Formats: sequence, structure tokens, C-alpha cells
Amino acid sequence: MTRYAVIYELANDGSWHARAAEFPVFTCGDSREEAERLIREAIAFHLEEDLREGRELPPESADVGTVDVDVPSVVTP
Repeated sequence: MTRYAVIYELANDGSWHARAAEFPVFTCGDSREEAERLIREAIAFHLEEDLREGRELPPESADVGTVDVDVPSVVTP
């Protein structure tokens, strides 16, 4: 099994968005679980297309982590 980094974001409307850095894929779901299932399917589809077309597959993502940072609020006059 190959691992690829995926970014999940909770949108203002309550939906979940998922995108993969190594692929031009983006998905939306009503839950994080749905967004995760859809991004897996999208990546698999992209990999299958790359194989059919004879393109080199992207390497596995390096070990990736996330950190939340506090940023001062910006107040405009």
C-alpha cells in the first residue's frame, strides 16, 4: 500500500473538503468520512489512468505532520 498526503478542511457550510498534494484531485463530502472515501477513489482513479497511459506514478508522500499556529487578528479601519 502506498501513502499519499491528503488535506481535510471543514468548510463554513459544514461540508468537508479533501485534496491531495501529488494529484489534481479535490472532493467534497457531507462528512469527513465521505470526503475521505471520495478522495481515496479519486486518487485510485488517477493512479489507474497514469498506469494505462504509461506515466510514472508519484512517489509516496514523505512523513507529513500538521501544526496549528495562532496568528494575530488583523483589524482594518
